[in-house]
Amino acid sequence: MSTFKDRLTLLWPEKSTSEIADKIGMSYVGLSKVFSKDALPKADTLLKIHEVSGCDLKWLMTGEGVPFPKGAATGSNQELQEPVAGYNAKWNAKSIQTAPEVLDTLGNPVDLSEFVFIPRYNVKVAAGHGYAVEDEKPRFTMAFRKYWIRFYLHTDPKSLSVVKVAGDSMEGILFDGDNVLVDHSRNQPGNGLYVLRIGEELIVKRTQTLPGNYLLVSSANEAYQPFELNLADETSGVEIIGKVVWFGRQI
Repeated sequence: MSTFKDRLTLLWPEKSTSEIADKIGMSYVGLSKVFSKDALPKADTLLKIHEVSGCDLKWLMTGEGVPFPKGAATGSNQELQEPVAGYNAKWNAKSIQTAPEVLDTLGNPVDLSEFVFIPRYNVKVAAGHGYAVEDEKPRFTMAFRKYWIRFYLHTDPKSLSVVKVAGDSMEGILFDGDNVLVDHSRNQPGNGLYVLRIGEELIVKRTQTLPGNYLLVSSANEAYQPFELNLADETSGVEIIGKVVWFGRQI
């Protein structure tokens, strides 16, 4: 079981390549290329396989360890429970030739357990007049170190998502095309950069709490006028989505 194809076939022994590709969200051509090159698919596809089958992610990528550390399949692959238990016993009983480690661009081993993969949504938060919310399904994921999230952001990775900035109202701080990391657990009125939902539109602005349960919403670009929101007005349709805690930009 030294190749990725071998490991994937073990998870779905009765499925054809086309059926496996459909199950994990790949095209038949794409999966066939991965098999022919003895390569690994993209990180989001690996995570999809892990979620659907319940298999161990490190085993899936490298062949090291056992497919299901607890000795039984989970998720949609309960029918593999007995065969997989036998495979686990074989892997525990003797060493086998494994696939190469996951390496960085310098050839150094990478421990994927040090990272979390945050969903990046194909949703634009407007640094301008607002964008309508249409498709809120993640398109891919972005990797962040667990240590950084725990000790610098002090939050749960499950509370995070990445979205794209559009418009020019926050120029000087955020620019069109920036990716921003949003902490959804910080969804109470506060001072800083926040993503707000007003009606069916999403905006990213600088906010400041004011006496009387008001929120001042302002832009970095002086061409855009600040305005106040009455948070006590339940009919205003205002929702604080989360606080911006990081941004990434292509130079």
